[in-house]
Amino acid sequence: MNVIYCFIKRLFDIFASLVALILLSPFFIVAAIGIKISSPGPVFYCTERVGRGRKPFILFKFRSMHVYHPEKGSDKKTEGGYIANEVRIFPFGAILRKSKLDELPQLINVLLGQMSVIGPRPITMAGVLKHYVGPYDNVTDVRPGLACLDSLFDYAHGELFVKSEELIIREVVPVRDCLASMYVEKRCIWLDLYCIFRTLLLIIEVVIFKKTNFPYTRYEEAARKIVFKEK
Repeated sequence: MNVIYCFIKRLFDIFASLVALILLSPFFIVAAIGIKISSPGPVFYCTERVGRGRKPFILFKFRSMHVYHPEKGSDKKTEGGYIANEVRIFPFGAILRKSKLDELPQLINVLLGQMSVIGPRPITMAGVLKHYVGPYDNVTDVRPGLACLDSLFDYAHGELFVKSEELIIREVVPVRDCLASMYVEKRCIWLDLYCIFRTLLLIIEVVIFKKTNFPYTRYEEAARKIVFKEK
């Protein structure tokens, strides 16, 4: 990959994450108070994800769900799937999830060089071994990111609006995986800028204008054609 592009991308990651963390520090305090009032447990949800070169790292998010206590009789059938157990999502957490604000602590991961502002969504090692194989094994050649073609597709057409695990597996996941690989193949400054602006636009449409139906972008159409062998 172009050395200049990689240098500019990392420079942007450092600058953007550092500035954002400083400017958003008051919100971090508000979010921490909101989480603590809403649900007992830690402010942050820390989990292992896979980075560039399949190197594991600890990812940070604001906790948006009640702490899972299987010994207290939680519905195990809704745990560990593609759709979150809505019973465990507390009201303030739902706001954080829908607006993507729960992912802001990942700016720390970006600053540390474990993630990028733009890159495929970070997933577990089990997910990597299941999804990023064969033609998609290039996904872990780059740092995972806060937003990308795959996470944008998931936000517009995934869990927020599709409540069927079967439908998610059949219609969303394959396209999402293809888009992650597509980003790695096509990545450039202009595609990164596209992902940034589309992320902002989608959040405004979903959170402020309550939009629930989105047309496929040209990238999503291309991925669907590849996955479903459409003409």
